[in-house]
Amino acid sequence: MVGFKRILGVGLLLAAGIALSGCNTMKIEDFAGKQPVLKPETYFLGETRGSGMFHDRFGNLRRQFVVDMVGEMDGDVLVLTEDFVYDDGEKEQRVWHLKPIGGGRYEGVAGDVIGTANGEAAGNAFQWSYQIDLKVGEGRWRVSFDDWMFLQPGGVILNRATVTRWGIEIGTLTVSFHKKDAKSAFLGTQPQTVAQAAE
Repeated sequence: MVGFKRILGVGLLLAAGIALSGCNTMKIEDFAGKQPVLKPETYFLGETRGSGMFHDRFGNLRRQFVVDMVGEMDGDVLVLTEDFVYDDGEKEQRVWHLKPIGGGRYEGVAGDVIGTANGEAAGNAFQWSYQIDLKVGEGRWRVSFDDWMFLQPGGVILNRATVTRWGIEIGTLTVSFHKKDAKSAFLGTQPQTVAQAAE
């Protein structure tokens, strides 16, 4: 759930196209039972803020940003509006429509996402996969995101996404999210988990 128009930058044209990405062996079921429980349609209700950065596959920092998010329910669909401000002054907006479809699984659509995004939640983790056409220089690249979010006891979500093109890793996105309203810091957790975290 991140915005990336031109996030790679022209310099990444030289950085990609070599070395296959490593295999990610994490499975969402590995996190079943982990606390606190993350439910995206609960956590992202209301106002959330994130700070992030994008590194190319060589570890070079390419871009930084902040994002303000507002989530509202439309029936059983979470409508999540994301407003990004990048460190070069560029602004971007993305609106997600995220729907739980049972069994911890989710589907989502957004204006610049290709087809349907697919996600699954278990325990404190949420894994989210989708494709998007990114503007790079004068052209566009179709890239894939393997996006993992982990809810921490203090109410912060740590988000790491691997970006690939043609199966080749071209960079990594790292974001942290927190609720703007301190009273909502533990949204998405179970009450007993909050008590345990406070001990």
